[in-house]
Amino acid sequence: MRPESRQFLNDLLTVPSISGYEQPAQQVVREYIGGIAEAVETDSHGNTTAILNREGAPRVMFAGHCDQIGFLVQHIEESGFLRLSAVGGHDVQIVLGQSVVVWTKEGPIPGVVARKPIHLMTNEDRNKVPELHKLWCDTGLKGEEVKARIRIGDPLTYTLGVRELANDLIASPGLDDKVGTYAVIEALRLLSAEANLAAGVYAVSTVQEEIGLRGATTSTYHVNPDVGIAVDVTFATDQPDVEAARSGEVKIGAGPVISRGPNINPVVFEKLVAAAEAAEIPYQICAAPRGTGTDANAMQLSRGGVATGLVSIPNRYMHSPVEVCELGDIDNTAKLLAAFTAALQPGDDFTP
Repeated sequence: MRPESRQFLNDLLTVPSISGYEQPAQQVVREYIGGIAEAVETDSHGNTTAILNREGAPRVMFAGHCDQIGFLVQHIEESGFLRLSAVGGHDVQIVLGQSVVVWTKEGPIPGVVARKPIHLMTNEDRNKVPELHKLWCDTGLKGEEVKARIRIGDPLTYTLGVRELANDLIASPGLDDKVGTYAVIEALRLLSAEANLAAGVYAVSTVQEEIGLRGATTSTYHVNPDVGIAVDVTFATDQPDVEAARSGEVKIGAGPVISRGPNINPVVFEKLVAAAEAAEIPYQICAAPRGTGTDANAMQLSRGGVATGLVSIPNRYMHSPVEVCELGDIDNTAKLLAAFTAALQPGDDFTP
């Protein structure tokens, strides 16, 4: 990964962007691609679209959602403790004991999520998973201090940052799906160097995927593409207690995962495989037997239907503060999108 691209990825991972509050991440996107794309547009929903070769045909849309799971301030106790509501899917057992940040209008405020210590619990309390509303966030601020600085609806994330592990692995909250945002924007950058690009390219950093594929629904309707490719993360099965027989064989570091199934246009699938092989990009294949829980689902069903593909980046520990991906998988995903698109020609038929 070239240094400037790595910095772009790090910048995405160190700003907050929970669903509905994605503006800091979209600003990172605009600053990175603004001087390369033909145009960069942000709609009233918050989707940011980078455009290349606007008049080209076919029209190809990439979608990677920049929103991450998080929390909102639901209630402020008189004592100053914060009660939280969840944005996206959380394992409450992981939430307990985490360091978090409240992102207020005046700036970030650090806090911790806690409950009473085990010594003071009943046997019943010790042996059950707590509900989120039974936990609280302690910022250290007292009642009136909290109310002066924090508002109901302020977003919280786990403490953000990127930790480097061995073998080019990184761990960070929000890899789902800021790595997808990175891949679609980086693919457009790579395509900007193509002298004979035939396709029109619309790389969209979508919003609110974690609460119902909302940004992909509106942006696909607006772009009206001929071909749509969503980029998300998928479950790596090369870890303990995950069954490949149930979830497919997906390995960290073995390349992007190309999905195959009813959510995927078969012509798009074959062209993705052909592009990977021609460019010598490692890839994996995973079966998707129904509509996927990704932007690909919304893209396929837009207007009269869109020829859709799904390319995924292997991810361990999804929806946790320590999600893990491999840098090569992330970068190869961008290269695959670029190789696929560079090979398209006017008149390509995507009819199954």
